[in-house]
Amino acid sequence: MAQDHAEHSWFGASALEALPGPADDQGDFNRLWQAFMTARLVLGVVLVVLQLTLYVTGSSQSKTLLAVCVAYFLGTLVTRLHLRPRRLGGAFNRSWGVLIGIDVLAFSALQWLHGSNLNYTPLFALPVLLASVLGSLRLALGTAAGVTMLLLGGAAWTQVHSELDNPASFVQAGLSGVGYFAIAFLANQLATRLANEGKRARQSQLAATIQREVNELVIEAMPEGIMIVDQGGMVRAANPAARELLGDEYVLRSAMFDLKADPAWRPLLHLSRLSLGSGQNQEAEVSLHHGGSGPLKVLARTRLAAPQGIGEDSLCVLFLQDQRQAEARLRTEKLASMGRMSTAVAHEIRNPLAAIAQANALLAEDLQDPRQLRLTAMVGQNAKRLEKIVDDILNVARARGASFGERDALHGLSEAVHAIATDWAQQHSQAGLIGFDIDPSVHSTRFDLDHLRQVMVNLLDNAHRYASRNSEAIQIAVIYGEENAYVSVWSDGARMDQTVERHLFEPFFSSESRSSGLGLYISRELCERHGATLTYQRNARIRNGQLHEGNEFMLTLSRLTPSSDDADHTTPWQASLY
Repeated sequence: MAQDHAEHSWFGASALEALPGPADDQGDFNRLWQAFMTARLVLGVVLVVLQLTLYVTGSSQSKTLLAVCVAYFLGTLVTRLHLRPRRLGGAFNRSWGVLIGIDVLAFSALQWLHGSNLNYTPLFALPVLLASVLGSLRLALGTAAGVTMLLLGGAAWTQVHSELDNPASFVQAGLSGVGYFAIAFLANQLATRLANEGKRARQSQLAATIQREVNELVIEAMPEGIMIVDQGGMVRAANPAARELLGDEYVLRSAMFDLKADPAWRPLLHLSRLSLGSGQNQEAEVSLHHGGSGPLKVLARTRLAAPQGIGEDSLCVLFLQDQRQAEARLRTEKLASMGRMSTAVAHEIRNPLAAIAQANALLAEDLQDPRQLRLTAMVGQNAKRLEKIVDDILNVARARGASFGERDALHGLSEAVHAIATDWAQQHSQAGLIGFDIDPSVHSTRFDLDHLRQVMVNLLDNAHRYASRNSEAIQIAVIYGEENAYVSVWSDGARMDQTVERHLFEPFFSSESRSSGLGLYISRELCERHGATLTYQRNARIRNGQLHEGNEFMLTLSRLTPSSDDADHTTPWQASLY
């Protein structure tokens, strides 16, 4: 489980993966306990081997010494195998007697029975250390005091039964005792210090781990896409927002992927390499082209991250922001600032405008002078133009309030698109201007018929404004995918200026003085209310056997039925297409 987390972690494998807790303190104590028990067992083996060697070589004929060493070895073996780790506490108790008391008695017996042949005094350091590390300072000093008293008692006993005066034995016992006191104090202080440092380190690890997990949750939930890219173009980590912007099923399943794997990602690869090569942060607006849909504009910003280890290369952190969201916020802000005022003004204008139009019509009935009739015609024409602008402004409010329901399902998209385009061509006397490439299958989509007619009329008016007057200068196509339906309105108009393209769907923006600049804005608003998208791209189409570039508006709608439904059925309108 921890390994899977490390593979998908934003920060790679780390020592902070395991959350420290009380079990870690117990684990450290258990390791110390086992180390001391093993040391006692090894010492018991050494003592048994030593006494056997002395006995075999004849240096010592004492079977008592050998029995003491064997008994001590068996005691250390039992404690190593059967005793559970436990703290010795702060005073002499049963645990102290089983571990330290046995050691002190065994070493004292060896020192006493061997006399002056061998000196076992250094062995007393083991029980003193054991009490200092596994017990309290009081227990450690008490053990050192007990060992010192035994050494002094042994020296006094030797002095009483010896005919020679030997004060050196008392000095040796006193110096050894001082050393044991020093060992007890220093070992206890060091053990306490290390225990406190380990506890603080585990607390710091816990805080760092929690902070790290919080950071990862924040990154995963951020609406802005974030990717970590190395110098080879490999994406080491990416949050769900970035994977959605890249738009590839392989990306959604892979922990790591290569930006060189898809040509659509080349702008991001170039930007990351530019940032890593120059050592400076970069910012650019790039277009990601996904199959079956228009280009997606993304604002990409880079930040350089420090290398993860010695000899490692720097990493580039890519921040990706969907420009559609920024554009939506911009449209909302603009509409919020002028929407209410525009709607109120439109309502106020409508009544006097109707009175002007009616008065102008009555005046035209009584006039005979051609010049005056031309003036009234100009008044009527501009009154209609003002009426169209007022209707567009009011349609903005209607578009904002539109919502999709089951009654808004459009059954037979291809037939509806063909009928709308045919009616528009007849009204504008442009029957030969439109060419059709419509899939005759019958499918249902998530859109309202009246709103589709309004969107199509706006797109056809816009295409007619800039298209040539050649045959099939405007082409309409309907294509069905597994989940979506695509309606394309293409015209052979000249390439738009970049400033015009940048503000194409903004309200009240138009390159024509006679346009209100609300047609495309209303169309996109209606599409968004139905879960559809409206995009623009420069595309090439075959017309009269030749390839021509033009402007294409692509309407992407959600389908409501699978492709197999009514796929083989035909309708009467299909005969007019082929």
